[in-house]
Amino acid sequence: MAKVVYKHKPAPLWLVALSILLPTSFACLATSATNVAIPHISGFFGSTIDEANWIITSYMIANSCLILMSGWLENVLGRKRFLKIFIGIFTFGSLVCAMAPNLNLMVLGRLIQGIGGGPMTPLAQSILLAAFPQEKRGIAMSLYGIAVMVFAILGPTFGGFIVDNADWQWIYLVNIPVGILSISMVHANIEELAVRKKIKKTDYLGMISLVLWLLSMQVVLDKGQQYNWFDCAWISWLAGFSVCMFVFFVIRELESSAPLINLRLFKDRNFLIGTILSASVNMIVFSSIVLIPQFLQNMMGYTAMLSGFALAPRISSCVLMMIAINYLMKIFDNRILIAIGFFFLGISILFFINLNLSVSFIYIAIPQVLMGIGVIMTFIPVSSLVLGTLPKPELTNGSSLHNKSTMTAIIASVASTLVARHSQMHQVYLVDNLSNFNLVFQQKFAALVHTFMSNASGSFAAIKANSYMYKSLLTQSRLMAYVDVFETFAFIAFLLIPLAFLFNTENKHKDTHEHKTIVLKQIPGDRI
Repeated sequence: MAKVVYKHKPAPLWLVALSILLPTSFACLATSATNVAIPHISGFFGSTIDEANWIITSYMIANSCLILMSGWLENVLGRKRFLKIFIGIFTFGSLVCAMAPNLNLMVLGRLIQGIGGGPMTPLAQSILLAAFPQEKRGIAMSLYGIAVMVFAILGPTFGGFIVDNADWQWIYLVNIPVGILSISMVHANIEELAVRKKIKKTDYLGMISLVLWLLSMQVVLDKGQQYNWFDCAWISWLAGFSVCMFVFFVIRELESSAPLINLRLFKDRNFLIGTILSASVNMIVFSSIVLIPQFLQNMMGYTAMLSGFALAPRISSCVLMMIAINYLMKIFDNRILIAIGFFFLGISILFFINLNLSVSFIYIAIPQVLMGIGVIMTFIPVSSLVLGTLPKPELTNGSSLHNKSTMTAIIASVASTLVARHSQMHQVYLVDNLSNFNLVFQQKFAALVHTFMSNASGSFAAIKANSYMYKSLLTQSRLMAYVDVFETFAFIAFLLIPLAFLFNTENKHKDTHEHKTIVLKQIPGDRI
């Protein structure tokens, strides 16, 4: 029997990148676009904002769990099958969200979306790093940054445009044709893993502890402010349970002979420092994506679309820096670029410490340009340095640990809590000014009473003046709370600059870009 040897020509690099980044980018887009649509979704289902926030919480919980298990799942299922299954799950979740008749099914749909979308981000990063040769890894990380950072930043603009001009369901409907196309592209263009780790046994105990830790932690973070944190008994117990599950999970993974997640990767200095820096970048960027639209919509009266457009200049500077960063990484030490990137992040956040209720659209838009520059100058070199020292078999596991979605879930709750707490603190101090012993207050109060008396009695005018002054106090205290939070994030950005110089720039796992040759047996009658 004649044997014919086929040399399987791998797909071009740009096609490999497009195949994996298309579903990844739309998963990131759907995540941030949902944030601005929550008031509309809440109104559609007739629920409170607190109830509707489970739409975000359910996604974050599922997303965080699946991201951390990405390396193990890739070895169990194989890369190509793994991708097709989870893109299909994400697409099905999008369909459930779009067709949901009530809030419970909407939350379930977002949970399914989180399960499907979670592994895409770390897997996309590992596939790009493995597919691109060493000298082109800057380009690979630039493409990855476009899919993850740029589309996440584009989310509020996209979501705001949808909810102001069409039904919110279109945020999820657009994912369905993209998901179908992505599955076919992955099948045609993504290569299977050449070497897969043999899974001797599954660490079910580690898996259960991971899920329980993340689930309990996220519930505490999301509901803590609503129930006044540790003044509530069940919040206290759940927080303690979360800490216990986290400690048990870490010990279990370090002691296990076949861990679900290889925590020993943190022994690599670059990996440890880079994960800290990446988490910090994500914290600064995502907190601004959450807080700035909140400020503009709740305090400035912007529509969802306008608040999204205020963040849009960040996208243009991100794209321009994506083009330039690969050349800058060849010319300058990556550590210097990271330090400069954190400087730009700090400066951009400092703009917001002068916020007031009369700021113009331009004043909000200008620092977005600086933030876009800072994001790319930190994100791309850090990703390259962090994963560049890991061997190829550990890339997916390292990427899943390095991924910042768990930090995103935490910071979304922490940022809102900080604003609420600082607002209460400032109310305590500002209320001292609403006193009959304060001459300025007496003059303002008398002027308001005189104004309201034109349409009401004296007693009713006094009540109305009191209400107006108290409303002004609440507004000013909340404004000062936003300023406090932005000051904190600016300080963190500047504080992290020296940490960039602790990176080791020598790559211990240099590799060449090799393509495998596949040998196929020719069956009689088949055409060559």
